[in-house]
Amino acid sequence: MIRRVAYLSMHTSPLLQPGIGDAGGMNVYIDQLARGMAAAGVAVHVFTRRDDPELPDQVTVVPGYVVHHVDAGPARPLPTDRLVGLVSRFAEGTLRLLADLPPIDVIHSHYWLSGWAGLVVKRRTGLPLAHSFHTLGRLKNLYRRQDEPPESLLRIAAEHEVIAQSDCVIASTPLEADDLLAHYGADPGALCVSPPGVDHSRFHPGPSEEARNRLGLAPGPLIAYVGRVQALKGVDVAVDAFSIVRRSLPDARLLIVGGPSGPRGAREMKAIRAEAARIGGVTFFDPLPHSTLADVYRAADVVHVPSRSESFGLVAVEAQASGTPVVASRVGGLTYCVEDGVSGILVEGWEPSDHADALLEILTDPAQADLMSKQAAEWAQRFSWKNAVDRFLELYAGVVAART
Repeated sequence: MIRRVAYLSMHTSPLLQPGIGDAGGMNVYIDQLARGMAAAGVAVHVFTRRDDPELPDQVTVVPGYVVHHVDAGPARPLPTDRLVGLVSRFAEGTLRLLADLPPIDVIHSHYWLSGWAGLVVKRRTGLPLAHSFHTLGRLKNLYRRQDEPPESLLRIAAEHEVIAQSDCVIASTPLEADDLLAHYGADPGALCVSPPGVDHSRFHPGPSEEARNRLGLAPGPLIAYVGRVQALKGVDVAVDAFSIVRRSLPDARLLIVGGPSGPRGAREMKAIRAEAARIGGVTFFDPLPHSTLADVYRAADVVHVPSRSESFGLVAVEAQASGTPVVASRVGGLTYCVEDGVSGILVEGWEPSDHADALLEILTDPAQADLMSKQAAEWAQRFSWKNAVDRFLELYAGVVAART
């Protein structure tokens, strides 16, 4: 029986608001999974790097779910390339904190940096290690925009090592499992698939007009983009596609919710704002609390997810759960999250005109939009955190049993 688990999330904390800096779907994933585990009677200890000297040593989010701030390098936000040299210090700090806790049953690391630290913790404690990547360097390189630098060879090498030495590598979808096999030569016997969930108590259909009033949005055709502003997420595609949509629907508007992310995020945001000013009809919201995003999804007629790479696609699932159809790139986990032609439309590639055609197909056909809205909410019911917790507990029990 699994009683206690340790989650490693070195580069970002589940306490952070998604859409700010490196905080995104992974933060929601860890937070919701930890809450679900605690509700199931499993104690969760999350270890993340202290990036602010004012942070307390630990935060009890809910009974049974505690976030520990680990001292590893300067207590300020650092880019990923600076964090690489702090992995061993993070691992050592985590080990010191673990020594003062009741026995842990399994470690679950998130993202490649934490996986690298997790290997150190595994070797020193003998505990089994499960790992979730959330993004893969080789996949990011395969689909990156041409003006973006490739992921480092160090990251790729570290990912290979984490895959080879973890007791279980957890893919969010069967497609991610296929990528791990095809691009990393992962051992099929060590691969597990467990989709994330969605909080249906928060994300469910509701009156669009009321949501717009709460957000201060006027009537008319509305497309929403929700996510970090960086090339990987394809926000440039969203803006360029919207420019084409405006030729057919001059009263259409685009809502962009999110902040710059990564070393080139500020430059990306500046370029996006300049293009948006030229087009007109674009409204920017700073990152919003996760609870407020349900209003954004309900307010929109369609949510656009033009990511160049996506291991799952939490925004797409949350939008559908809120009763809003999705136009998304036919890539990675989005092909698993969106039922093409039923709950939304999947688009091959990142040609803005192709994305614009899909957006217009929904925006100009009220009957189809209404049908897709109903089907989107039904489709999203298959994703739940209760199911995710049950599946993860099975996986944890399996890796523990295999080492005894």
